[in-house]
Amino acid sequence: MKYVAFKDHFSETPGYAAYRPTYPAALVSYLASISPSASCALDCGCGTGQLSVLLADKFHQVIATDASEAQIHNAQARPGVAYRVAKAEQSGLPPASVDLITVAQAAHWLDLEKFYEEVRRVARPTAVVALITYGILDIEGGVEKVDSVDKVVKHFYSDVIGPYWPPERRLVEEGYRTLPFPFEELAAPALAIEASWRLQDLVGFVDTWSAVRAAEKKVGRAPFEQFRSQVTEAWGHPETRRAVRWPLALRVGRVRA
Repeated sequence: MKYVAFKDHFSETPGYAAYRPTYPAALVSYLASISPSASCALDCGCGTGQLSVLLADKFHQVIATDASEAQIHNAQARPGVAYRVAKAEQSGLPPASVDLITVAQAAHWLDLEKFYEEVRRVARPTAVVALITYGILDIEGGVEKVDSVDKVVKHFYSDVIGPYWPPERRLVEEGYRTLPFPFEELAAPALAIEASWRLQDLVGFVDTWSAVRAAEKKVGRAPFEQFRSQVTEAWGHPETRRAVRWPLALRVGRVRA
């Protein structure tokens, strides 16, 4: 399966870096535990560095690449993380130079055949490659007299802006299970992103969705503003914090020399 053209759905998204969720430390600990060493990790399609900065807690050097100059410009600064504008399929790194290659929430945009060629080129013997994704979030309920927050969000996701999601979104919803993965696959633990959010956190996050941007170009902001009104009613007091959870889907493999 190939996605040869770079599709930048996020550079013009307001609040993208502020509202994207943070990956759990347990994910990085797991990946470090199965990597041949902690010398160097390559985080491809890094966006604004949500995973890159966490990898620096376990790896001496992290190279974080993204094809979007805007995303790299807005990336989180962190000692040990070097950001570069580069496609995942063309990292520019020397051969046999990295212990771990990660792609978080971005593998569905890649030309996988070329990316896997690059993985084999830059990987040290027995290096690890990990495709990481998460789908729709789960939210604890809201005010009893109206629809739950979770129901309002899922209705907006599927029924209101569903037609505006790019076709690649299906791969995320499938947890990357249908993607080709020509490596020695390893069993991964059950992990999830977890957060405690106020109303503004949820609204800001939903406003980063690429389907919201696509709908806005076609029909304006009315669908999102209606969602904002509905979820505000369901939430209750806006400062109330609710548990939010995204189960992670992982495809993890060993790159043999």
